[in-house]
Amino acid sequence: MAAPGADPARLLREAQSAIEGFLKSSRKPALLEPGEELLPLEPGRFALELRNARLTLQAWDDTRNLVRRITAVRSQKPGRLELDVVRFARRPGTLLLLDTARPSTCDWERRGARLVFRERFRRLLNRQFLGWTLRELSTEPDLEHTLSPAFPRALLVKGQSGWAAIGAPPGAAQPGDCLSFGLIWLDYLRQRERRLTVEGLALFMPRGSERAAALRLPFLDPRAARFDLYAFSEEDYAARLDPADRGNLQTTLEAARRPDPALRHWIERLARLDGVEQVRKNDGSLSLRVRGLEFALARGSDLLFGIHSRTAAREHHLAEIERLAAELSRFRRPDAAGCRNPLYLQNPEAWLESSVRAGLTELDASLLPEPVYGQVPAMAGGDRGIIDLLACDRRGRLAVLELKAAPDVHLPLQALDYWMRVKWHAERREFASYGYFPDIPLQTGSPRLLLVSPALEFHPTTEKILRYFAPSVPVERIGLGLEWRSRLDVMFRLRGAESPL
Repeated sequence: MAAPGADPARLLREAQSAIEGFLKSSRKPALLEPGEELLPLEPGRFALELRNARLTLQAWDDTRNLVRRITAVRSQKPGRLELDVVRFARRPGTLLLLDTARPSTCDWERRGARLVFRERFRRLLNRQFLGWTLRELSTEPDLEHTLSPAFPRALLVKGQSGWAAIGAPPGAAQPGDCLSFGLIWLDYLRQRERRLTVEGLALFMPRGSERAAALRLPFLDPRAARFDLYAFSEEDYAARLDPADRGNLQTTLEAARRPDPALRHWIERLARLDGVEQVRKNDGSLSLRVRGLEFALARGSDLLFGIHSRTAAREHHLAEIERLAAELSRFRRPDAAGCRNPLYLQNPEAWLESSVRAGLTELDASLLPEPVYGQVPAMAGGDRGIIDLLACDRRGRLAVLELKAAPDVHLPLQALDYWMRVKWHAERREFASYGYFPDIPLQTGSPRLLLVSPALEFHPTTEKILRYFAPSVPVERIGLGLEWRSRLDVMFRLRGAESPL
């Protein structure tokens, strides 16, 4: 910022020199103005001119032509030059010159993209909420209240009524995550705006990415809040979706298979080793693990072994596999001396799964210890970082167990995704017909949903999100003691959004 009383002509010469020096030293210079897309400064497509006490920067590409009058250099850092400018109608503003070849500018590029979508989101809200005042619109992070900068959030007000709104930008890696942050934003506004009645949450998602949110909304409580879902096009035309027209639930159930007996003598030899667990998978394969970490997999007539990469085993490999299992058993145990060893730290969710499988009745005395299935039905989208288990209680009611060893803001809604699929198959009596839970008469009603985590590792927002679950989702939180690697101590068992305090 220019100092009061500074010579304007000198300031302009200094600004010109700073800009020319920056452009000369930059490998990939670009221009960023808040609310606009990044504009590369390519040779022959920009001009800097000082004439008649005016310093002007012009840049253009195939679709844009930007002209700004520079008044001073606000700040300069490696790879970044911030300028004071005058826009049309003599409006002051700022302009950033970035060297996009520098890794340090990546955050500014992301911030620029967020600001671009923020302005699109503003237009969407103004069109859909005619007569409402847009009191707040932000893409700034708020770590204290778990508000993500990736999804712009807004508060709209009319009289004493308010609406929370959140938008998912095009190209978001996980657009469905905006519902978690939207519920957190809704709950935060209701706590903050005591004089307003914040009626509900409006979600804006790019057309084609709204399906995950549409499937979840029917399982939220309409008595707790109103929920509106809008899908918007590239031209920023938004249409409110009918909650009843959410599409079909895409889920498949594979037939449960039994392991191939061809490798029985190898498996029996390995299973006798200290700490080795056998977990049958639904595709007929058999997983050999130590505290949940798989080191070998029997599939058909093949035995594959290894931690990071797999090798097909032959007879002469058995001694090597036994040494691998012994090493895992040495480092991956509750009383291991090297608890910073990578083998101890690797995949804590798998270790938690191992503890839960071994102590299922300690977790909940009504559950049958066997059979317990993992990833049934399988969830699309790769590794979600959450372990899905399917068990059954002594009355034949299914129970979905979602396990997480570390805080995860998305645990409740990701668990809901899995639960609704189990519910869908249960209502159609498909588990028995596909070979699951043999000789157990299964109920067809809603399965239980158990969220299992170390007591101190539930994310603080879990309770807030669960406030908006419908009563038809029988969810429970089970908090485990610190020593869950060695024994399962249930520290609390809470229904829905109950508080442990």
